Amino acid sequence: METPTQKPGLVERLRGHRLTTTFVLLGTLSVGILAGSVLTHGVSGKEQAVDSSDARPLTVPDPVILSNGFSKIAKAVGPAVVNINTEELAKPAATKKGKRGLQRGPLVVPPGGDGSDDSQSPNDNMQDFFNHFFGGQGGQGGDDGDGGDQGSRRALGSGFIVDSRGYIITNNHVVDKADKIYVKLSTDPDGGPGDNGRPAKLIGVDKDTDIAVIKIDAPEPLPTIKLGNSDGAQVGDWVLAVGSPFALAKTVTAGIVSAKNRTIEGGQQSQFQRFIQTDAAINPGNSGGPLLNMNGEVIGINTAIYTQSSGYQGVGFAMPSNTVVDVYNQLIGSNHKVTRGWIGIAFQPTVSSATARVYGFKTGVVVSSVDPNGPAEKADLQTSDVITTIDGRQIKNGDDLVADISSRHPGTQVKIGYLRGGKAMTTVLTVGDRDKGLAARDKSGAADDESNTPDDTASAAKIGVTIRNVPPALASKMGIKGGVQIMSVKPGSFADSIALPPTWVITEINKKPVSNDQDFKAIVSGLKPGDDVVFVVHSPQDTQHGSSFIGGTLP
Repeated sequence: METPTQKPGLVERLRGHRLTTTFVLLGTLSVGILAGSVLTHGVSGKEQAVDSSDARPLTVPDPVILSNGFSKIAKAVGPAVVNINTEELAKPAATKKGKRGLQRGPLVVPPGGDGSDDSQSPNDNMQDFFNHFFGGQGGQGGDDGDGGDQGSRRALGSGFIVDSRGYIITNNHVVDKADKIYVKLSTDPDGGPGDNGRPAKLIGVDKDTDIAVIKIDAPEPLPTIKLGNSDGAQVGDWVLAVGSPFALAKTVTAGIVSAKNRTIEGGQQSQFQRFIQTDAAINPGNSGGPLLNMNGEVIGINTAIYTQSSGYQGVGFAMPSNTVVDVYNQLIGSNHKVTRGWIGIAFQPTVSSATARVYGFKTGVVVSSVDPNGPAEKADLQTSDVITTIDGRQIKNGDDLVADISSRHPGTQVKIGYLRGGKAMTTVLTVGDRDKGLAARDKSGAADDESNTPDDTASAAKIGVTIRNVPPALASKMGIKGGVQIMSVKPGSFADSIALPPTWVITEINKKPVSNDQDFKAIVSGLKPGDDVVFVVHSPQDTQHGSSFIGGTLP
């Protein structure tokens, strides 16, 4: 006899429908469980034996407005925060060859990374956040799925309206490479797939600060947001981040200012990127949105995150509003670009205390190199000079120097105070155009394969290095007249402790010129334990940034 087959139960039937959404699955199971529960109780009849005549019906209370500053700010600024989506149209393969620089949106810096642009650093672990989070559906590049060209790339971000005529501030990396830019206001109806929003025009961008200005047509005045003074923000202050993370518009997260004046990138670009750090959750799509203080004022533009998980579990970075205002005012000008002052020098961001003692200064900037025909050279500034004042104001460090000079218009004159050989001097120079000055820099110069016998004398052993005279061809390429090249550094030595780099060239020790190995021996032989020792060194691979000052106290 044939055994009757048992009909599959509800759960078994649902297992065959794996495409059913989680919500539907849970809903169906709930109904089944509820039905089973009713049948069971219906059979027992026990519920009729319970007297509930003393039960009182529940009522929904009148709404109460709690004293919550967060909600008031969110309501006030919400209409001025916009969703931005862009489209980069497919291009022939030949035009897309070559290495694409890191796009931040927000930037994800992996553990051990320094956040450097990959055009300047070989950090292969750096994630391209634009590709990972802003392209296509599910964070992947490719077809937009809404009828766009095959191979096109879509991106999402945020922005905020600062002028009722339709001017919007956002991040440059949100609109970078975009062929089409669209904006959705919080009050715009959702037209469904294919409704990208209002078309926007690009007014101007500043890559150094990652700021962009776009504009939409505004038949009627649009709601705007207030700008605050970022200098007033203090570590520990409450802040709100508003934007469209993962395309979820009008999302508000809260945190505090956890640090100020943060730098997350290397190279020249970082000179203009000093961020407000916050633990407010900043996710993909928040880029370009505002960071607000408790007065509902913008104190920063959300730009980047540092995370180990590719999510907000980390710290966020916002470009201060004072920087944003300055850049915006220049971008809406007739040239639609930012012009920065420049004096044609390179310097070390930090120097050791030994260097400061040897060169006789407490605050200031040691000049590492002077650009040929630049403003500094024309004013007779030289390598190893220590810039101490600008127009009589004391200079604290390199950041202070860059901020002051870059804010000045090319063609203006400035009085520079400096130390040379311990003697205070002044000069007047004419500020140049940074973009033009950097474009004119000579980037040639590389290491030379010529070699001669390394010197391993007692003097070199005292420092912990082996040296050789710089080959003439290498000296010529480096633009120096002589020196000694470090061939090796002994582990655990004084040179190792202060990180003297092998292959680099020493041209001075404690302000005394080193033209060859004999100069080196004579100077080092006179050093004794407890002496401050400062080396002026040059990289054979990177002649653009001139000399570096490395020092310490001889044990």
